[in-house]
Amino acid sequence: MALSKTEEQLMEIIWKLDKAFMKEIVDLYPEPKPAPSTIATLLKRMQDKGFVAYKLYGNSRQYFALVNKEEHFSKHMNKIVKNYFNDSALQFASFFTRSSNLSASELEELKRIVEDELQNKKQ
Repeated sequence: MALSKTEEQLMEIIWKLDKAFMKEIVDLYPEPKPAPSTIATLLKRMQDKGFVAYKLYGNSRQYFALVNKEEHFSKHMNKIVKNYFNDSALQFASFFTRSSNLSASELEELKRIVEDELQNKKQ
C-alpha cells in the first residue's frame, strides 16, 4: 500500500527521529505545523497500512517505523522502472544520466560505482 504525500512527509520525520513521541514529531514539522489531531489521524492510517507502530509508555505513544527508508525507496524505484521504463533498469539508467543535470565529477563517481558493482558481480 502506498503513502499519501502528507503521510510521506510524516514518515520522513519518523525515519529521522527513529523513535518519536507526538511532541517530538510536531516539533520537527515546518511552519505552519499541523494540529496534533491531524498528525494522530495520519499516524493511525499509517499504522493500518503497516508503516508505523508504537510502544505505550503510560498514556504516551512512542512511534517507530516498521519499514525502513531504503526498502521504501527501493519499492518506489522498482515501480517507476516497471511502469515507465519497460521494467528495464538499463533504460532507466540511460534516461537518468542523459536527463539529469549531473556534473562531470558526479558522472565520474557514478561510473566508479557501476565499475565497483561490476567487479562485485564478477567475483
